[in-house]
Amino acid sequence: MFNPEIFYSESAKSMKASVIRELLKLTRKPGIISFAGGLPAPETFPAEKIKEITSSLIETKGSLMMQYGPTEGDPDLKEQILDYLKEDNPDVELTQDNILVTTASQQGLDIIGKLFINPGDSIMVGLPSYLGALQAFNAYRCEFIGAPLDDNGILTDEIEKIIKERKKNNLSIPKFIYVIPDFQNPAGICMSLERRKALIKIAETYNITIIEDSPYKELRYEGKSIPSILSLDKNGHVISLFTFSKTMLPGLRLGWAVSRNTSYIQKLTIIKQAVDLCTPPFTQAIAAEFLKRGFLKSQIKNNVAFYKQKQKAMLEVLDKYMPKLEGLKWTKPEGGMFLWLTLPEHMNADELFVKAVDEKVAYVIGSAFYCNGKGQNTMRINFSYPTLAEIEEGIKRLANVIEKNAGQPKERSK
Repeated sequence: MFNPEIFYSESAKSMKASVIRELLKLTRKPGIISFAGGLPAPETFPAEKIKEITSSLIETKGSLMMQYGPTEGDPDLKEQILDYLKEDNPDVELTQDNILVTTASQQGLDIIGKLFINPGDSIMVGLPSYLGALQAFNAYRCEFIGAPLDDNGILTDEIEKIIKERKKNNLSIPKFIYVIPDFQNPAGICMSLERRKALIKIAETYNITIIEDSPYKELRYEGKSIPSILSLDKNGHVISLFTFSKTMLPGLRLGWAVSRNTSYIQKLTIIKQAVDLCTPPFTQAIAAEFLKRGFLKSQIKNNVAFYKQKQKAMLEVLDKYMPKLEGLKWTKPEGGMFLWLTLPEHMNADELFVKAVDEKVAYVIGSAFYCNGKGQNTMRINFSYPTLAEIEEGIKRLANVIEKNAGQPKERSK
């Protein structure tokens, strides 16, 4: 039989299927309560507003929105995005030249990889970090350098220590540092203002680009908003990625890249031309009108109120049902869609997954988010998609699985 693999590029050979998507196939059994996905709740989708806007736009500008559009993005949408960004970044002077509309932020990650990474180049990510970014960057055959996190985000002291060590040993420093500063996926933690400032200082000192991935910033349920890394950037070291997937609806597949450094945006635009010519003008026109009518503010307000109930319920039932085991802990996110649960060191969440599915509850194994193959005693839990009843019953089931399989730590060999 013909074997096409002998013709595949080295980049294609290095690509691997998403561990998460493969595991999700096991969660389709009847009665499974899944905390595994990263999905917005369908109840938040503004279906009627989208229906009315779409109908109206087809009447007034149907031929325009059904045609090809500029690679940079629809000017009307970009103008609305500028107004939207101004509210959170009042001191950042931006024009349409600073923005590239993307087919969701995942495309932004891919074209950033294409822009910066040669085979063998190093990039820095968190331990753990977003699996979709690891996949996108891995396609360009980079070397991952991991920096640990704590409750205040990625450890900037460790980042600088690693960079200094690599320079000392005549090794290349990272092409860029990738961070998700607000309600990080998968850990749910927020990067402190002090760490954000420190990261900017590192970028300026060592001439490194920062990739700020910000899909969850608006979904804050407690505490005060922290300035974006983009707003702290004075010299054009930052490219920030945003999306409407978590605040409007994911089916539009709309995001954008923004940077003070227009040369970044110009080059990303050229790369995007070869990828898809343009993001669909049809969905861009809908999003532009949605923003123009002021619907996004109320949409975010409703989403925050809706998800806050689920976040609160999730933290309450974890306290209520989880066994009291030494080393068992979880993050307490102030927003976003996820929290991160760490098992005692002797337990293995990868092995526990099948047993959990047998008990009709699912999560995502934490090791999938580690570029260094570690994190076997961790898991990501999503609270945005399941119902309140499913959150309680699912955590009860998961707690029982953990307790039944806790065992005893194995003695270390002498």
